[in-house]
Amino acid sequence: MRLEQLDAFVEVSRRGSVSQAAEALFVTQPTLTARIKGLERELDAILFIRSGRGMRLSEAGRTFLPYAERSLDAAAMGRRVLVGLARGETGHLDLGAAPAVSTYVLPTILTHFRRTNPKVALAVRTGHSEEVLELVLREQVQVGLGRSLRHPDVEAIPLYDDELVLVVHPEHSFAGQVGVGAEQINDVQLILFDRTSSYHRLTSEFFQRLGAVPRGVMELDNIDAAKKMVEHGLGVALLPHTAVAGELEGGTLNAVTLADAPSLARSIVVLRKRNAGPPTVALDAFLHCLSDLRPALQQAAARR
Repeated sequence: MRLEQLDAFVEVSRRGSVSQAAEALFVTQPTLTARIKGLERELDAILFIRSGRGMRLSEAGRTFLPYAERSLDAAAMGRRVLVGLARGETGHLDLGAAPAVSTYVLPTILTHFRRTNPKVALAVRTGHSEEVLELVLREQVQVGLGRSLRHPDVEAIPLYDDELVLVVHPEHSFAGQVGVGAEQINDVQLILFDRTSSYHRLTSEFFQRLGAVPRGVMELDNIDAAKKMVEHGLGVALLPHTAVAGELEGGTLNAVTLADAPSLARSIVVLRKRNAGPPTVALDAFLHCLSDLRPALQQAAARR
């Protein structure tokens, strides 16, 4: 059955007149009558009792009426949702994000996105950058935010460079020093986080290149745990600036500079599958939001 048949049936039931219903629907009486008869044939039921006084519902018509009304309401609701989708007022956005991004950067991004897209439903999945890449490849998320990873089927759009900062307790001997030599690292307890993450590998390789061999290494499973250890004076850690910006500003951690050591940063990108097709309205709005926020994100990710 077609929607115009249901519409004709409901309108006639409301008005009790074919002529009035046809006028309300902007169709001719023969057209409306044909729709009613076609619906009756399809349902194999007489929906109206016709008389000189007009049209009244039969028992079958009274039984069928609420179902026809619900069908029309559902179709109207679906139409409104599609209009909202086309305008970017509704929709669904599936995101993947690496832990450091999801914890310290994504809330700011989504807060800005929500201001102009309050009705878009959001879903976020987290994992290491390699896992986020897999989510993008399997199209389980529309975009992923994580470190730059090369894959022929994935486009990587630069977002910001996350600088790594050596942080210590404010009363640590390194605090206030102009430059800490590599040999001084040999006397400290180094705190690393998450052996499977790229930051763990990056930190380990960085100190190896400097020739620094800390007297002890504490390996934890997340950044927050590493920060707490440093805040309690139990060691030093090389952490993303986005993760420690609040503590540095609040004075619970101090950033120190390593002498004769290059700055260290990891590029954070937006990962999107190349053959995913044109972005939805919601995704396009999110990508524009990221573009607008890029300068602020880069500023927040760099040590000033």
